[in-house]
Amino acid sequence: MNGPSSVSSHEIVAHAPGALIQRERLDYATAWALQRRLVEDRLAVRCSDTLLLLEHEPVFTAGRTARAEHWGGDERSHVAGIPVHRTDRGGSVTYHGPGQLVGYPILKLNRFCEGPKAYVRMLEEVIIRTLGQWNIVGRRLEKLPGVWMGDSQPAKIAAIGTRIERGITLHGFALNVTVDLAPFSRIVPCGLADCRVTSMAEVLLRPVDLTEVRRCVAEQFASVFGLEWIAS
Repeated sequence: MNGPSSVSSHEIVAHAPGALIQRERLDYATAWALQRRLVEDRLAVRCSDTLLLLEHEPVFTAGRTARAEHWGGDERSHVAGIPVHRTDRGGSVTYHGPGQLVGYPILKLNRFCEGPKAYVRMLEEVIIRTLGQWNIVGRRLEKLPGVWMGDSQPAKIAAIGTRIERGITLHGFALNVTVDLAPFSRIVPCGLADCRVTSMAEVLLRPVDLTEVRRCVAEQFASVFGLEWIAS
């Protein structure tokens, strides 16, 4: 599984304590409530900087730039029987479901970088390094947050949408591991016409162990953000 090192990026040397919270599969409302609680806890210094890793039950989420035509409805709508939730993150509409690893960092941002753009690049770096461990070369596209595959016809393998609230990060990233890609065809992913979406399993033409991807993402996140996971 060892692969080449990916893109060189800013890396914090100091190792501060961090909390890694792992959940199996949560519906979106439950995960959102957990994020909100963790944000308040971080503001009140009741918890360390935290990474929440999980999978979602099938759901479409629409961010601040989403328009109804990107999914054909409003927040009360369902698309192909899948609920649509309006959110306050950046970006347009995307799909979450089983087989996709979702990460919600709850961080005091100014401890790690100078602002949102640098933060997004750090999240991209975590994904790029993770993909490299499977010999998958992920890359950035200018002005299009997330991680992409290919050159002539890029396909998105990981989406990023964040929000900074009172200096604390919430929302985060979604890496397609073995997720069913069919629901993406029901929307305009990320609000980008003709946006192709792929997954690690599709690229490798074989199953991928999601548990191992979880472990690798946690490891790479700790490296990029200079954290050391503490027992919770």
